[in-house]
This record gives sequence, structure tokens and C-alpha cells, in this order.
Amino acid sequence: MHKSRPKERVSAPQRKIPRSFKDLTPAKHFSPGTFFRELILKGWFTPRRGQTLKPVFPRLKHGQVAITWIGHASFLVQFTDLNVLIDPNFANWIFLMKRIKRAGLKLRDLPPIDLVLLTHAHFDHFHKPTLRRLPQPKIGIMPRGVGDLAHDLGFSRVIELEWWESFAQKDWQVTFTPSKHWGARTLHDQHRGFGGFVLEHQGRRIYHAGDSAYFPGFKEIGRKFAPEVALLPIGAYHPESFRRVHIGPDEAVKAFKDLQAKTFVPMHYGTFKLSFESMDEPPRWLMEIARNEKLTDRIVILQEGVPRVF
Repeated sequence: MHKSRPKERVSAPQRKIPRSFKDLTPAKHFSPGTFFRELILKGWFTPRRGQTLKPVFPRLKHGQVAITWIGHASFLVQFTDLNVLIDPNFANWIFLMKRIKRAGLKLRDLPPIDLVLLTHAHFDHFHKPTLRRLPQPKIGIMPRGVGDLAHDLGFSRVIELEWWESFAQKDWQVTFTPSKHWGARTLHDQHRGFGGFVLEHQGRRIYHAGDSAYFPGFKEIGRKFAPEVALLPIGAYHPESFRRVHIGPDEAVKAFKDLQAKTFVPMHYGTFKLSFESMDEPPRWLMEIARNEKLTDRIVILQEGVPRVF
């Protein structure tokens, strides 16, 4: 059941017709030529790398959680009695954008999925072809204004949440948390929400930030939940204007401290070329910062397709 009263939906404000290609992105940082050359064309000529593995899922004890990074912002989170997918995306292509790093496992090798958490409607996080292929996922939880995209995707139940609202069933609970990003899937749907999730089960708290720039909300999430494991984005931060909606490794470390989390698992890098830094720069820079701040023992860089027990 919901833990808080749903808020009255506010009608979407009318959006002006864009005057240029730059107006199609909230940071207004693209020109058509630069976008196509740097993020599309170069990707076509970059060989796809990485291995797709046959996962060996561990036997868990009560209170243990296994986390498998699929790639990009996609994770499988497993407890003894609950399998959760977050922002699943197994695509090799998103329109003209090529996946540079293979998914860590095949979709057919997933265990039965009880719960799918979708942070926002962007195509790299809410990937309809992947969701359609999931074998009858039971519950989909997503931001308010996104449910209409999910009603034909096979979910037995679709739940929309506002920031700080929770949904609970049996002894697990999911709370939708704020972020600094944007939620529109197309030009005219500014009504769609966006955010992250805190998953609580068997005494554990796992936080997935979705997409976000750095903002004071990380401290508030930390005060309310102090999650044990924080799944935080570290890519798509260059040029500087991208930081209006994303964080780099430096700000991700700051967010990790704000969250009062014990373990930092980085994500949102190395899979799709979404920005202009090199594909291998985010984790390299992250570990450089971690060494300087004596945090290396608290950062866990996952290999795609390999479960890790926490």
C-alpha cells in the first residue's frame, strides 16, 4: 500500500516551439553537426567491446543482497525472495546510437522478475523493447506521468509515485526520491516525473540515483535513509554544460558523502557515448579521487554480468 497520500496531478505547462536544435535538450548544449559527429558517427566506427556472460547467481542468506550490473544504469538486485530490475536496457542500438559495451548478460538468463523500477522516461532508461521482452514482470514502479508508457508492456500492476512517496508490499518498500534532471520523453510531454529510488528489504537499503546533476537533495536523502549501497552515475559530464543534468566523478564522490552511504557502486559510463569525455575516463578519474580521499575500500567497480554479494 502507499505510505503517503498521492498528490493532485498538475497539468503540464505548454511548451514553446524550439527555435533551434539546442532547445531540444535542457542544457541547450548541442549543435546538430557536433552531436552527430561526436556522439553518433564516432560510435558507429567504434568496435563493440565487452563480454556477455552466463551469470552464476549466488545462493543468498536472509539479509544478503546480490547486485549485478547489466551496463549503463541497468541493475539486477536480488534478495532471497525478491528479484528487482532497475532501468533495464539490453539494446545494442537506441535509434542511431550504438551500444559500445555489450550487456553483461542476456535477457533470457534473467531470473523471474518481481519488481521493475524505472527512474524516468528517457529512452536509455525506459527502454520499451527490453521491457516488452521481460517474462511477465509483476510490478512496475515509476514516476508520476510515466505510467501511460507502461500499460502495454506486460506488467501486472503499474505504480506511479511522486517524490518521497513510498509503495510497500509484504516486507519490502520502495521510496521515490528527488533528483536534478528532467523527465520528458518527447518534445511535448513535460509532465513526466523523474528521480531515484531507495529499496528497503530484509534490513538493507539500496539507493539508485537515476540521472541527476549534483544538488542539495542528496543530503536530504542521506538524512532520511543513509542507504548502505549507493548506485551513482559518474559519466556524461563533459562539456561543462552537461553538468546541469549529470554528475562527474568529483561530484559523485561529494554526493556519496552527502548520502552517508557505506559503499559506492558507479554506473552510467562506458556503455553508450552520451558526452565528449573518453569512455574510460570516468572510472579512472573516480579512483584517482578515491585514492586522494582514502575512499578506495568503499568504492566497488562492478564487472558487467558478474553478481556481487553485499
